[in-house]
Amino acid sequence: MNSLRSLLVVGLTFLGSAVFAQSKTEKINVSGNCGMCKKRIETALKVEGVKTAVWDVKSKVLTVNYDSKKISNETIQQKIAAVGHDTQKVKAKDENYSKLPSCCQYDKSSIDKK
Repeated sequence: MNSLRSLLVVGLTFLGSAVFAQSKTEKINVSGNCGMCKKRIETALKVEGVKTAVWDVKSKVLTVNYDSKKISNETIQQKIAAVGHDTQKVKAKDENYSKLPSCCQYDKSSIDKK
């Protein structure tokens, strides 16, 4: 009976750690300028798999918590680029960038040099 209990505890421990391993928190550099950018970036990530997304205007860093079984870091960055904001891995298409209000249009030339 004790060995059965021990086996059950070990099994539940592994199962529990597997469930929590799906959740990831990452920091992604995202270009933008203002509160309107913040709203647009965070709204773009209100999708299945993303638990929280908070972009800091001052540091230009997005902190995103997501379920890696449902969405990937690359897909997250593609969604941000689709609304006109460059990330460290995915650049926004010029047509999406040009749709941003003038206050949101960051200096793309300085980003291209990095």
